[in-house]
Amino acid sequence: MPQEAWNQKRERQYEHIKESLEKRGTSEDLSEEIAARTVNKARARAGESRTASRSSLDDLSSSRRGGLRSHEGPGGRTYRQLYDEAKAAGIEGRSTMSKAQLERTLARR
Repeated sequence: MPQEAWNQKRERQYEHIKESLEKRGTSEDLSEEIAARTVNKARARAGESRTASRSSLDDLSSSRRGGLRSHEGPGGRTYRQLYDEAKAAGIEGRSTMSKAQLERTLARR
């Protein structure tokens, strides 16, 4: 659940992340946890929290990491995203395919 120390921007950020995850089929409990962790990490990086772990400060920001995994990002879709898309499309043999094979198969559809 959102914490008292969060400002309005962080509250909106939390709700946006949570709703996005739930739209993708993530359970409500997991969505809340991921959203809270993401907002807390952003707060730590911005100096808004009293304490911050080293990984919160040194690691890639959540927004940057997500951008790298987006459909248009340099790395393209992850194997998991491709696999789930192939599953939804009913492609047989997907469990034995590599990432490149999944990309080619999905591109043909």
